[in-house]
Amino acid sequence: MNRKVAMAVRRNSGILGVIVLIWLVIGVVAAVQRDYFKESDANCATAGTIALTIVAGPLNYAGVNPKVDDCDVQIPQPSE
Repeated sequence: MNRKVAMAVRRNSGILGVIVLIWLVIGVVAAVQRDYFKESDANCATAGTIALTIVAGPLNYAGVNPKVDDCDVQIPQPSE
């Protein structure tokens, strides 16, 4: 790989990193505005809703309202 290509790749990855960081910060702002961090009910569904809201980022302001209602996972039992 020549030097110009290597520099372009590094610059683009830096820009991509900044975009992802801004995306996630917007998601955290949306979660704070919805008071998700003030709820005392700490369970899997609440954690899932917070995580989805953060990952959705700016889509929260476009009408996306991710919610996790139930996260009962059937855990396999070890065989005997």
